[in-house]
Amino acid sequence: MTNLTLKQFRYFEALARHGHFGRAAEASAISQPALSMQIKELEESLGTPLFERGARQVRLTAFGEGFAIRVRDILRSVEELEDLARASRDRLTGRLRLGVIPTIAPYLLPALIGNLTRINADLDIHIRETVTPKLLTELHEGRLDTAIVALPVSEPALTEVALFSESFVLVRPDSDAGKPVPSPERLREMRLLLLEEGHCFRDQALSFCNLQSTLPRELLDGSSLSTLVQMVGAGIGVTLIPEMAVAVETRSADVAVSHFPEPQPQRTIGMIWRNSSPLAQQLTQIAGVVRQTAEVLSKRIAPV
Repeated sequence: MTNLTLKQFRYFEALARHGHFGRAAEASAISQPALSMQIKELEESLGTPLFERGARQVRLTAFGEGFAIRVRDILRSVEELEDLARASRDRLTGRLRLGVIPTIAPYLLPALIGNLTRINADLDIHIRETVTPKLLTELHEGRLDTAIVALPVSEPALTEVALFSESFVLVRPDSDAGKPVPSPERLREMRLLLLEEGHCFRDQALSFCNLQSTLPRELLDGSSLSTLVQMVGAGIGVTLIPEMAVAVETRSADVAVSHFPEPQPQRTIGMIWRNSSPLAQQLTQIAGVVRQTAEVLSKRIAPV
C-alpha cells in the first residue's frame, strides 16, 4: 500500500459523501472517468473493494465505512497543518470556507463579502449555505472553517462567539394592517406558515408560540422565507421572519409587518469553529467584521 496518495483520499471522500460518481467528479473538478480510475487504483492498492456499485448510486462496503472514518481524520489533520501555517500570519489569507444558514445568508452576505474583501483582498471566500445540522457535520469533518448560525449550538468541540441579536416580526396580509398584533396564544389558533423541518428558525418560531412541531396543525411548510411571505400576501396565513429579512422579502408582497410587544421574540446569531482550529485568532477577527456589518445593516432597516 505504498502508492496511496492524498489525492486519492480526497476523491474517495468525495465519492463516499455524494454516493454518485458524477456528482463526486463535479465536486472534485475532474472528469468522471478520471475519478473512477483513481478509485479503482486505490482499491487495487488496498486489495479490497471500497464501494458497492449500483445502477444509480454507490455504497460503501463494510471495509469502506471504516476506511472512510480514517481518511476523514487524515484529511482533517492535513487541513489543520495548512491552517497552522496560515495562522502564523497576522491576518487570514487564502481560502476561507464559510457556512451560513439560509435565514441569514441572503441578507448579510452581500455586504459581508464586500467588507471582507475590501479589508483583505487576498481572501478567497467559499460560501456554503445550508441548515445548521449539515453545517455542524461539515465543520466537524473539516470541510468548513467556520459557520454563521443561530446560537446556542451547545457542541463541546466548537467555539461559539455571539455576534448580534435580532427580533422576529409578524407578517400578515395587508388587509390586517390595522388589527392588533396577536399574542402567542392567539397565533397558535391561526394558520402559521413555517419553514420546513431542519431550519432552526422554524424551531424558534414554534417555541415562541409554545407549539410542538409534532402537533397536527393547519400549516404550510416552505423552503424559504420568500415563499412564506408570498403565501401570506396571497392571503393563506401569517408568518414570522427575522427583522434582517424584512426589506428584501416584503418589497414585492402585499403584506403588513408588525413588531410584537415586549418581550419580543429574538434570536442570537454567532460564529462557530472547531476548538482545535489553528485559525482561532484570525476567525475572531472575521467575527468582528461580521458584527460590524450586521450593526450597519440594522441601522438601515426602516421602522415597521
